[in-house]
Amino acid sequence: MERLLLTNARVFTGGEIVRADVLVSGGRVAAIGEGIACPGALCVDLHGNLLAPGFIDVHTHGGFGVDINAATRADYEKLAAFYASQGVTGFLASILTDTPEATERAIDAAVDFIENPAPGAKCLGIHLEGPFLCEKYKGAMPPELLREGDAELFRRYQRRAKGHVRYMTVAPEVPGVPDMIRELRGECVLAIGHSDADYETAIAAIDAGVESCTHTFNVMSLFHQHRPAVMGAVLERDVFCEAICDGRHLHPGTVRMLIKCKGWDRVCAITDAMQAAGLPDGAYKLGINDVTVTDGDAMISGTNIRAGSTLTLAQAVKKISAFTGAGPEKVLRLLTANPARLIGEFHRRGDIAVGKDADFTLLSDELDVLATCSGGEFVYAAGRE
Repeated sequence: MERLLLTNARVFTGGEIVRADVLVSGGRVAAIGEGIACPGALCVDLHGNLLAPGFIDVHTHGGFGVDINAATRADYEKLAAFYASQGVTGFLASILTDTPEATERAIDAAVDFIENPAPGAKCLGIHLEGPFLCEKYKGAMPPELLREGDAELFRRYQRRAKGHVRYMTVAPEVPGVPDMIRELRGECVLAIGHSDADYETAIAAIDAGVESCTHTFNVMSLFHQHRPAVMGAVLERDVFCEAICDGRHLHPGTVRMLIKCKGWDRVCAITDAMQAAGLPDGAYKLGINDVTVTDGDAMISGTNIRAGSTLTLAQAVKKISAFTGAGPEKVLRLLTANPARLIGEFHRRGDIAVGKDADFTLLSDELDVLATCSGGEFVYAAGRE
């Protein structure tokens, strides 16, 4: 792989934006500084634009016509290219609650793409959203497929996945889940979500090993002054909180409150995107569900139940900036360092630093995605087919 020298950039590195050049060698960052000289390297002038770490989406069910529960190899290649166009260089394939057989088919497809990637965004692992969730807050989960906690079923899936299940959403009030949380601690990052847990149960789950909250505020027991519930627990304790910042799932004031409570280093911007992301309104699928998208809002057909979103991280970065009035040195953490830390990837990605993967998103002053670089290779450039 040839060396790449990126010049005349504003570089988001170590939580700050600095004027610098970036030298890439062997798919990794080799040097950061002003006036780097490297004869023979491919030199690209970035014209003062902002070079950010590549965006990471730890919760997405698809997009551009692809549903991860049913995705083929060709679908993953299409999805990787679409995500790259949205500034994403890494994502977790989120598998919606399904039958064991369908879940294993989805796992097989994800593992094939993880181990044999194509140009575009990399699949960094698998997120299992269920089946150990509560029926009251099932959201788009098929209620007949929800089940009690079962560490052996998780391990069956993990063996099938060759260890690539990185993240799983559970409801700690479901019978068997508390024991499962304690047993699986250290084997997989666990998140609380789709849950009607009371405060005490949620706190116990966090103490036992839960590290995150899935699409915070959505489909879970909410805060009451006498019953703090899941929300009280995750706001109080030092866990990460996912946030769907599309202006529908969370009011802008709610986004500001969440960041005020958790700080800029504990919120992860996600999309929870489904098949329709990047496409017009119409009829789509989310797992086994029929979904109708109207004005960009995805609902299970014939209901008022939301079925994921049509958000992209390219949209989210601009919305978070608009909602908060904050600059990129704060906003970008929610799409880069924070999700990387959550899934144990910060040693490789989430920041532009010597030795880390050369995964970059080039942004304009208006935070439009201009180009995306994965492993030192440009995989998207605005205005090019």
